[in-house]
Amino acid sequence: MNPEDFPEPAVEVEAVAPDALKERIDGDGAVTILDVRRPSDYDEWHIGGEAVDAINVPFFEFLEGDVDGEVLDAIPADREVVVLCAQGIASAFVAGELAERGYEVTQLEDGMNGWARIYEAVDVTRYEGAGTLYQYQRPSSGCLGYLLVDGDEAAVIDPLRAFTDRYLDDAAARGADLQYALDTHIHADHVSGVRSLVGAGVEGVVPAAAADRGVTYADAVTLAADGDEFRVGEAVIEAVYTPGHTSGMTSYLVDESFLATGDGLFVESVARPDLEGGDEGAPDAARTLYESLQERILPLPGETLVGGAHVSDAAEPATDGTYTAPLAALTERMDALGVDEDAFVDLVLADMPPRPANYEDIIATNLGRHSVDDDEAFGLELGPNNCAASQGSLAGD
Repeated sequence: MNPEDFPEPAVEVEAVAPDALKERIDGDGAVTILDVRRPSDYDEWHIGGEAVDAINVPFFEFLEGDVDGEVLDAIPADREVVVLCAQGIASAFVAGELAERGYEVTQLEDGMNGWARIYEAVDVTRYEGAGTLYQYQRPSSGCLGYLLVDGDEAAVIDPLRAFTDRYLDDAAARGADLQYALDTHIHADHVSGVRSLVGAGVEGVVPAAAADRGVTYADAVTLAADGDEFRVGEAVIEAVYTPGHTSGMTSYLVDESFLATGDGLFVESVARPDLEGGDEGAPDAARTLYESLQERILPLPGETLVGGAHVSDAAEPATDGTYTAPLAALTERMDALGVDEDAFVDLVLADMPPRPANYEDIIATNLGRHSVDDDEAFGLELGPNNCAASQGSLAGD
């Protein structure tokens, strides 16, 4: 249904900003959310959490004027309800209908599109290298990135195109110029911000092995080989080749203290191996991932702090609010890191989640084969990232 086809709301209802809703969800009180998108959209992607009581009643149930009693019975009348949809159009109408009937309601400004624009920077307090390290968190999709600042220099790892200005502004606010924008691999769930930052004068860095997939802009960026180093103030970022999730997957060891693992290893799971070579290539990619974990990552000191490029609802944040963990802790709690190669492959290939929405178009865009404007890029990456293998079969109890 087109936005212009919706009736005018019966009552104007106050809109709550996405940041304000996120703050409430992170607080102590419970939040009741009425999601009026279609059930298929809700099942694929919705706002959740321990503090969230989520209800899905599609907007078309309210279009007839005489709303069915069973529909209203599903909506609590004893507390505030936040109504949301995709863009804030249907939710305004539904919230107005409910307000006219005496319900206490607000609606989420810009809907899930607004939710997708939340991007928080959290200090990684357990980082022990030079400078200060921040983890960017995008709660709508679980995307994570990292900003390293030391003195008047900064670098960002796994930037998103939608937040290009944010990285530049955050570095400047800390008295630094952004020197590097580094990608760990060709992402399949979001449009990379490396090229847009290159356009702003930042040196882009893409793994050399990733460029072998046919990156069209290789001449405009620095190609990082295994062992290459990039200095940010007194800190050193070292490229560590860790293929498996993709053939070019490269982690970055930040001042021998923190390993940005991209999509190779997460705090709750390991990568899925099928987004580059499909189902046919997944078994070999899983074996390559096993070798990378066993030979390149697990031999690092146990106190090395690990942070991936994504996080799922199954993960618990650390005490500093970041999704990071010492390598030794991951080895203890993740069964997949302690089995032999055949068992690892079986675990990784079992019960993989659906592939990320629009992943083929996103990969083509990140390779430079497709050109999309900012709005199209933002639309492509809406939804869950789904870049990890199934957490249930990989983590211990």
